[in-house]
Amino acid sequence: MAQALNPASTVARVRGYLEGLQSRITAALEDIEGPQDQGGARFRSDAWRREPGSPLQGDGITRILEGGRVFERAGCGFSHVSGPQLPPSATQHRPELEGSPFEAMGVSLVFHPRNPYVPTVHMNVRMIAAGRPGQEPTCWFGGGMDLTPYYGFEEDAVHFHRACRDALAPFGEGLYPRFKAWCDEYFYLKHRGEQRGIGGIFFDDFSDLGFERSLAMTQSVGDAFLKAYLPIVQRRMALPHGEREREFQLYRRGRYVEFNLVWDRGTHFGLQSGGRTESILLSMPPLAAWTYQREDAPGTPEAELTTRYLQRRDWL
Repeated sequence: MAQALNPASTVARVRGYLEGLQSRITAALEDIEGPQDQGGARFRSDAWRREPGSPLQGDGITRILEGGRVFERAGCGFSHVSGPQLPPSATQHRPELEGSPFEAMGVSLVFHPRNPYVPTVHMNVRMIAAGRPGQEPTCWFGGGMDLTPYYGFEEDAVHFHRACRDALAPFGEGLYPRFKAWCDEYFYLKHRGEQRGIGGIFFDDFSDLGFERSLAMTQSVGDAFLKAYLPIVQRRMALPHGEREREFQLYRRGRYVEFNLVWDRGTHFGLQSGGRTESILLSMPPLAAWTYQREDAPGTPEAELTTRYLQRRDWL
């Protein structure tokens, strides 16, 4: 690493948690996929390293599953990197750290299911430290999870938001409504005037609880992911569907691509800091589509997605 901004014991503890989280989540997805002789896919593990002298130094593991029985594409990446200066996307709210050396660790995932009735999901948890030589480093946390359905189910939205609320509850009753509103504001396609999905929770530049409690809160969010998402997958993955539903799924995936490339700070951070492009873009679906001025007939499930589910609501 270019500069040790955190004590070695802290780095080992946080890194150990993140690598374990990645392993737990990918193992759970392989269980859902089922036996390989019945079409169940397995994650390919791609370990990488950036050597000293590179613009961004460090290492990570990108795990990617493609062509599965349940998941058409699922990416879950761990990275631990450092660089000589924070990119602009990371200093929007911390201008005093502009140009500072930084160190970042995190796990980020996006899962694109095959069945249109199973929603796409995103989750990430991360820790960033930055500071100039001779100064005490500034450390903060970020992360969250959000759900992007193609066909809406009220019980799924309620379950997902309840899991998010429960993960944050031990750290203060005001955190869920605060992070829920933050998520609604963040995952919004400004150029479309449209929410990306039914939301969840999102936080960034967070150190309000002090280092240990902020870390514990971030770990609680990571630990809640499987409880939030897997029951929804299990309820919907065998529902029958046809070409109509598949076509709508691909159309809505196009919106997902638009958000990630135009607005997502994580994507911008990775690209601006010289990160590994294949790992940064693991969030992209294998297939997506765009339709010029598509209009769905009122009262159809496709129209209901926009009128009922892609709205800022109190799901609890």
